[in-house]
Order: sequence, then C-alpha cells, then structure tokens
Amino acid sequence: MADNVVIWTLDWVPMPDGPAGFVRDLRLRWACEEAGLSYEVRTIPFEGREANHLDRQPFGQVPYLDDGEIRMFESGACLLHLARKSEVLMPRDPVDEAQALQWTFAALNSVEMVSVPWWFLDMTGAQENGLTGWLESRLSHIDRVLSEREWLAADRFTVADLAMADVLRVGKVRSFGDRPATEAYLSRVTDRPAFKKAYSDQMAHFAAAEAKRAQAQG
Repeated sequence: MADNVVIWTLDWVPMPDGPAGFVRDLRLRWACEEAGLSYEVRTIPFEGREANHLDRQPFGQVPYLDDGEIRMFESGACLLHLARKSEVLMPRDPVDEAQALQWTFAALNSVEMVSVPWWFLDMTGAQENGLTGWLESRLSHIDRVLSEREWLAADRFTVADLAMADVLRVGKVRSFGDRPATEAYLSRVTDRPAFKKAYSDQMAHFAAAEAKRAQAQG
C-alpha cells in the first residue's frame, strides 16, 4: 500500500462568502494530521464539478480518496478508513471502538442529516421549513450528552469527536440556540493543533486559488 494518502478536493470555491473552511476534505486532512499520516491534496475543477468526476464520485461531490489500490468516496467512509489506521482516532478496545463508531454515525446521520437541509432551506428563505423543531431537539440532546462528558467515546478524543465537531461547528448551527456544553466542547476540539493545521491549510489552498483566479481575470 502506498505511503501517501491522496485527498481530492475542488481547485477553487467562491470567496469570501463561499464554503472555504467547511469543504469536507477538511475532515480527511484533519484525520491525517491527528494520526500522523502522510498525505497530499489534489484537485478537480470547480467548473463542471457536477459531472467532471463522476467516475470517482457518482454524485459529483468532494472529497474522495486514494490510498494505494483503495479508492473511496463519501467523507464519512473515508474518515473511518483513515481512523482505522491509527489508535489515536479509533480505539483498539472493542467496547471503546463500538462507542466511537456509534457516535461517528450519530454525527453524520442523526445530526448532520437534519442540520444540512435545515441550513439550506433557511439560507434560501424558507425559515418555516418544518425542520426547526427537529433540529432543536437533536441539538438539545447533544448538549445534554456533552454536559456529562468531555469526549464522546473512550474517555478521550476519537474520530467520533472529529466528526461531531465538524458537523456542529457550522456558524448557522452554532448560533441556533444557547448550548453552553456544546460551545465548550467545540472550543476544546477546534483548539487541537491538528484541526488548526488542517483548517489553515484548506483556507490557504482556496485563498491561493482565489488570488490566481482574480489575477487571471485581470
């Protein structure tokens, strides 16, 4: 298996009001940084992104991943693949591993499944979109859990915290209600050097692309 993981993302996104800092290749960068895995980032064009890489991602999204002969899409699946490479992210104890897995899926299924459509509909002006109460319930449950523990699984940071924090740190979600335990949790997680490095690198990547695009447009 190759030493280098290859993470694929977009070559550019609109700035400053676009998704830079939240494009989901960040999850994979962050996982590699936490686990000390060697990786590189390659890009596909933003223009035509709905159709220009369907052979690698059947829904025209990013990220996707190469790891030797392994080729994967879906950020959650790629995240778990990387997590299994390092005990830093995935505990070896079966009970702790089960906890990490269940909370990773909770982040992506029980929380993000509600927060993303709620955010999208709210941004398009559909404030009364029928999801507000559902989201409020999910976020309140998470805040209750986080008020009782420092980390979601194994009494330490795991891939579950990476996934949950990335879902919860979206500004629109953070500003929805008063959840002090969640805010304290997000501060702990996003203060980690690996997150700061991954976030800074992604922002630098898109800032350089923006500058290059502006120069080309004269």
